Amino acid sequence: MIALRRHAVLTALIVLAVVMLVPFAIVLINAVKTPAEYSSGGPLALPESIHLDALRTFWERVDFGRKLWNSALIAGTVAFLAVVLSVLNAYAFGIGRVKGSTWILAVFLLANTLPQEQLVYPLYYGAKWLGLYDTRLSVIIIMTVIQAAFGTYLLSAVFGTFPRSLLEAAELDGAGRWRILWRVVVPISRPTLTVLMIFFFIWTWNEFFLPLVFLISNDNQTVPVALATTAGDKYMDATMQSAASLLGVLPAIVFFLLFQRTLTRGITVGAIK
Repeated sequence: MIALRRHAVLTALIVLAVVMLVPFAIVLINAVKTPAEYSSGGPLALPESIHLDALRTFWERVDFGRKLWNSALIAGTVAFLAVVLSVLNAYAFGIGRVKGSTWILAVFLLANTLPQEQLVYPLYYGAKWLGLYDTRLSVIIIMTVIQAAFGTYLLSAVFGTFPRSLLEAAELDGAGRWRILWRVVVPISRPTLTVLMIFFFIWTWNEFFLPLVFLISNDNQTVPVALATTAGDKYMDATMQSAASLLGVLPAIVFFLLFQRTLTRGITVGAIK
């Protein structure tokens, strides 16, 4: 019976893996075709030989290297700042026992669940007024606040269950609040903070709507915005679209593979706790 269940689970995982990999395989084989091969054989036919013209043309047309740098700079800065801000807020709400923290956290969660279409109007005029419109700093500030709202809500629940005896022992040793935070709370919570930082990076990297509104110049645009420039109203190059999709998804896959072990370790530690 146990062996039968294992086979059923394994079969389900294989089917799920195939379903997830098929779209990626279609994008890959069409990214290395010529437009003529695509027109004659369709999207499912294998290429007769590997052509990198679509990849090279897309890279040069949108200055993809600059887009990669912009996305990495914005996503990396937001992930770091949002985690730091979340830790400071959660330390006050979860361990400091701020009065009315439940209602404040409810406002944080509500702000995080609002559609971005409702936020974009005041944010647009705010950025114009501050002279930050069409700068990467505007997106970094906005995304940091949005991600930190979720991080504060999540970490407050984690810090609320922090062992009080450990904090009291640190206080007896003469540690102040600031030292307790950075020498006791942060090191013990490092797996959770690492997972949070990885998710913040990926969520910000994939963000499309806010960078589309706030980064209108070509030099400041990010990877998801650059992908949208390959499709027009009356014209679409399928091989170019496939090349753009491939180049757009590869950095996220590489980042996930690099931090897969860290992500798994962090989730496992959280489950054990």
